[in-house]
This record gives sequence, C-alpha cells and structure tokens, in this order.
Amino acid sequence: MNLNLKLLFLLNSLAGKSKLFDWLIIFLASYLPYCLIIILFLLLYFSSYSRKKKKEILWITLLSAFIGRFGVTTIIRSLYHHPRPFILYPAHTLFPESGWSFPSGHAAFFFALAAALYWYNKKWGIAFLIAAALMTISRVIAGVHYPFDIAAGMIIGVGVAYLVIFVSRKWFGISKYG
Repeated sequence: MNLNLKLLFLLNSLAGKSKLFDWLIIFLASYLPYCLIIILFLLLYFSSYSRKKKKEILWITLLSAFIGRFGVTTIIRSLYHHPRPFILYPAHTLFPESGWSFPSGHAAFFFALAAALYWYNKKWGIAFLIAAALMTISRVIAGVHYPFDIAAGMIIGVGVAYLVIFVSRKWFGISKYG
C-alpha cells in the first residue's frame, strides 16, 4: 500500500467515532471556507490600510485564488480523472462530494489566498495558512480527498499566488507598501 493510501486510511479512520468530532470536521471542511471569505472582507474593511491598498490586497488575493482553483485545477482535472476515495475504497464519508478529486480545488483556492495575503500581512497570512491546512486535512478525514490531492492543491495555490504577485509587481508596479 502506498503512502497516499496509508495516510488516507489513517486520517479517515478518525471519522465516524464521535458525533461532535464529525460535526467539527464537517464544519472545517464545508463551512470554514465561507467563514474565511467573510473574515477576509472584515479584516480588510476594518484595517488601517488605505482604500487603494485594500482594493489591491483583495484583487491580488482573489485573483490568485480564482486562477488556482478555476484555472489550473480545472485544466488538470479535465486531463486527469482521479475518482474520490469513497468511490474506490470503503472510506467513511461524512458528506457527499462530486467530481474528480485531484488536485483539491479547496486547497488550491485557499492556499493561494493565504499565500497572497501573507505577502501583504504576515500575521493574517499565517492565520489563513493554518485555517487552510485545517480545512483541507478535514476533507481527507471526511473521506472526500486523498492527502496527495491536498498537497498538489497546496503547491498549485502557493505557486499561483507567487506568480500573480511576481507578474503584478513587474507589469503593474504593485508593492507591499503604500
């Protein structure tokens, strides 16, 4: 058995043992994403950044996230069809999910968002990176992703964020400051 399956079975074995724990995993995997978007808007709204800088941060973080999820991930999924764990194995599934599993769209979106945010504000970025890790690990525990789906999505997300920042700095002259 390969490492991907060993990690899947290890993490997924935590599901179905406690209603409270299952509820927490479902919240982290399904509802935390919405909370993070709301938190991002609130952080920006109440921050001391200038209005121009707030718009720039929002633009760069969301552009990174959308390109990671709806660009790169969608292209890979159209070329490589990897069924979700519960389709191939007796995984304990906490909620239904459809589509191909590789790479994780949630991981690509939220790690891109967190990496771009980190470039502007280290504290916010670290908090969002931790939240993205909790969310995506929860999706493995819930039986809807393999660990390597998450790792690939994370690499895509962080890579896209840094590419968007690099291009934005070169072509549009954005910076961390001002």
